[in-house]
Amino acid sequence: MRSLLDRFGVPAALVAVAIVWGWAFLAVADAIALYPMYAFLAWRFALASVAFVAFYPKVLTRISRASLKMGLLAGVVLSAGYILQTWGLDGATKTSPARAAFITGLYVVITPLLQAGLLRKRPRTSTIIGAIIALGGLWLLSGIGSSGGGWVFGDTLVVLCAVAFSVHIIVLGSTGEHHDTSVLTLVQLATVAIVCGAISAVKEHAPIPTDPSVIGAILLCGVLASAVAFAVQTWAQRRLPPSRVALILVTETAWGGIFGWSAAGVWPVREVAGAAAMFAGLIVSEALAAFGPSSERVAFDAAVEGAAAPVVEPALDAEVTAAGRT
Repeated sequence: MRSLLDRFGVPAALVAVAIVWGWAFLAVADAIALYPMYAFLAWRFALASVAFVAFYPKVLTRISRASLKMGLLAGVVLSAGYILQTWGLDGATKTSPARAAFITGLYVVITPLLQAGLLRKRPRTSTIIGAIIALGGLWLLSGIGSSGGGWVFGDTLVVLCAVAFSVHIIVLGSTGEHHDTSVLTLVQLATVAIVCGAISAVKEHAPIPTDPSVIGAILLCGVLASAVAFAVQTWAQRRLPPSRVALILVTETAWGGIFGWSAAGVWPVREVAGAAAMFAGLIVSEALAAFGPSSERVAFDAAVEGAAAPVVEPALDAEVTAAGRT
């Protein structure tokens, strides 16, 4: 029975998490068309914080000064990432949920490239190959040189979001100290809620949400895409190799594209081809991350939202974690 669960049940649960994350792009785009952006993010992450404590009540007793400090720093960077991503889905020059899903996924290849630059270390071959494929797909997705479509300001914002998520991952992996993953996660969720809530209080003065679609999106993102997703990953990583968990979760981008194009009723050939190439690049980077030289090791920690991105350091010096977007 245990082998059947590990073979079929655990992967199915992880695919369900990836589907929820992919659907979230469409849900967020619909919600912020009806409700102020910063207020939506504040409600989303406030609920996520409450739900997380409900799932892990003992986390409150494990908060330390060091984890609080690191969580606040990572939370500020994470706030920038989510603001840029949500802003990219909002306004007159917004991108589509499908494009946002694939562009956001670039953080999987941006992270090791940034780390290589910071450490003056040649990136791994899998990272270079994955980045080249993904950038080629991004060129196709952009529509540059074609008669229709084209790059919009919202796309640029989501690219910056991907960079912010990469910086966020590197910040989490920059310390040699051990920090409780659940504590870091809670502090980051709460930080995003406070940052966005403060901005909303100054700029938006938004009322309590009453629209069913807005409330549904807050519940989806705050509970299922955050607390439940973290619980499923933690459970799955006790039964599957963490690298396999990360590889399944990277399909989030594909699900986001499928839901976005299906909702729009349009499947532009060049855009779909570009997205497919970007997805292939992410798979190359993610799938080969666990097969590095013996002097390096990559571990994958559970993340509240988003597949883990490889962050490579010498295995003898410190454990390497890839704490993906939360």
